[in-house]
Amino acid sequence: MTTRPTAPVPPESFVPTPTDVEAYLRRIGATRPDREDSDALRELQLRHLRTVPFENLSIHLGEAVVLDEKALLDKVVGAHRGGFCYEVNTAFAVLLRGLGYEVSLLQARVFGEGGKPGIPYDHMALLVETADGRRRLADVGFGDHSHYPLDFDGRGEQQDPGGVFRIVEGAEGDLDVLRDGKPQYRVERRPRELADFAAGAWYHQTSPDSHFPRSLVCSLLTEDGRITLSDRKLITRAGGEREERMLESEEEVRGAYRELFGIELDVLPVVRGGSPDSNPR
Repeated sequence: MTTRPTAPVPPESFVPTPTDVEAYLRRIGATRPDREDSDALRELQLRHLRTVPFENLSIHLGEAVVLDEKALLDKVVGAHRGGFCYEVNTAFAVLLRGLGYEVSLLQARVFGEGGKPGIPYDHMALLVETADGRRRLADVGFGDHSHYPLDFDGRGEQQDPGGVFRIVEGAEGDLDVLRDGKPQYRVERRPRELADFAAGAWYHQTSPDSHFPRSLVCSLLTEDGRITLSDRKLITRAGGEREERMLESEEEVRGAYRELFGIELDVLPVVRGGSPDSNPR
């Protein structure tokens, strides 16, 4: 028998105002759904992925990554930025709760080379309960991944523009998310609080074993592929074709952030150590 985690909103959680929700919907080019059902959730996740970049610029700009719902809403909506998993999935959870969805934060461990899971709280994903009685695994913070939320309770193949996904039983009661047969991450069923992810966020900002301090990435899903800016390397994937080119000047890099990702930067981020990595995750 599958244990169904509850999705309470902690009393101290930030509650967005209707104005906050409308501003967020404008940010992602969406309208308020008539009903908080699975179809609306699909549309919201897709629009989020196409408008809010997966990026780790704050690490290389010397900006603090603050796990606070209001601060993250200000970053994603007010400052027109993106973030990595803890940031954009937290912000998306705020939007969904403001629209009436029940949302739980789930901790996950990303599979690395050799199929070994990473540290606890390596990644954040969202369990969303919809008005039509479905449970969906939503994720706008894993870079190149599924375009639509996955059926949390389904164990068969799930077709998605991003590949063929499956959620299977993993070790110790956890669930493994597979893409095209390859394990992506192991997600725990138990709901967590935002503060629980502080250690994972700190690790990914500071540890030499994390690729985030060693890499600079800003990546966005497009209608026919993906665009990624890694340091000065611009990678475009469209229609199955991949193109790479180096941007020569700081002004060209600044223009790419502005025109492709909607991010205005007075100072360009600089990789603090190691070599740039174009992996959007």
